[in-house]
Amino acid sequence: MKKYIIGILIASMPIAAIMGQEEGVSIVKDSKLTTKRELRRQEVAKRNFHYNILGGPSYTPDFGVLLGGSALMTFSMQPSDTTLRRSILPVTIAFLFNGGLNLQSKPQLFFKGDRFRIFGQFSYKNTYENFYGIGYDTNKNYVRSDSTSQYRYSGVQINPWFLFRLGESNFFVGPQIDINYDDISKPAKGLVEQASYIEAGGTADGYSNFSSGLGFLLTYDTRDIPANAYRGIYLDTRAMMYQKFLGSNQNFYRVEIDYRQYQSLGKRRVLAWTAQTKNVFGDVPLNKYALSGTPFDLRGYYMGQYRDKSSHVIMAEYRQMINTDQSTWVKKMLNRVGYTAWAGCGFMGPTPTKIEGVLPNVGLGLRIEIQPRMNVRFDLGRNMVNKQNLFYFNMTEAF
Repeated sequence: MKKYIIGILIASMPIAAIMGQEEGVSIVKDSKLTTKRELRRQEVAKRNFHYNILGGPSYTPDFGVLLGGSALMTFSMQPSDTTLRRSILPVTIAFLFNGGLNLQSKPQLFFKGDRFRIFGQFSYKNTYENFYGIGYDTNKNYVRSDSTSQYRYSGVQINPWFLFRLGESNFFVGPQIDINYDDISKPAKGLVEQASYIEAGGTADGYSNFSSGLGFLLTYDTRDIPANAYRGIYLDTRAMMYQKFLGSNQNFYRVEIDYRQYQSLGKRRVLAWTAQTKNVFGDVPLNKYALSGTPFDLRGYYMGQYRDKSSHVIMAEYRQMINTDQSTWVKKMLNRVGYTAWAGCGFMGPTPTKIEGVLPNVGLGLRIEIQPRMNVRFDLGRNMVNKQNLFYFNMTEAF
């Protein structure tokens, strides 16, 4: 959430890891310094709230050159309960040189012995984006440029999920809310003439839509740590209805199934795989179609480059951190580094059973551990259809 920004680590790494081996020499020479540093280390370890901040000039495949920052905050809702999973609050902000702003967060909050959770996604965007039409053939052949696909987008999404554990099981159930406001202005000349844009009600002046929905989730979750699982299964089924009596401009529905599994192959070595399906039905607004290709699945395809009423994805990803004995400064730094490789495929069409397009995908990634089991990821993904490579940055794993 979480967008992707190349940055420079500027806060909150453990002091010993940053300062290196030379400090160890001075510590030996000065016992008072040793005591102060040890006390400092113990004080930091006892803190409930930990954070890391990245910032600097950046480049993203969707927004180009920008100035941005990301923060990863972790904490416990009940510090006295040492068995409770730490809550995660990633926040990303990007300032675009064309005057745009992108702010996103995808929190994972754990309460009351993990009997209640609040997850979700929240965003505000005021940026230039691109619309490539609807359907595989249109998307594949649509030219991306400021005269054919670009528009100015301003929008807000508020989408919390409330999950209650069923007894002593690993099943969670609960409601979700999804409120969206989307406004398109300054549409490109080519976009104004695009058939699906006109059919949705878009004009030369733009397009706007408000959607408000209520939904239901049923989740099975045995992951050891949701943000970076080494083992376990995650199965999420959800359905949403957006209705005029709830304030929406249109009546439409959304059904999603998300299956993920993680198998440990040794110390900090994991094989992860996923199968996902997203489907929308009814009078669907332009910005609520199912997307194939995001920073969290088929990395290498522009966000929204492929969209239709149904999208299915299967992927497998190998992840490994470098394991060292940490006896030297170099080994300590290497111990925080890892890599990943993935392969997958997307399928899209106008209905769940009608497949009109296939989207192969492969990629490689670099991982840097900034908190225990919390990685920054740098991914390079390949779009096999349009023969393009895209680079991504994020504060958590893709899935």
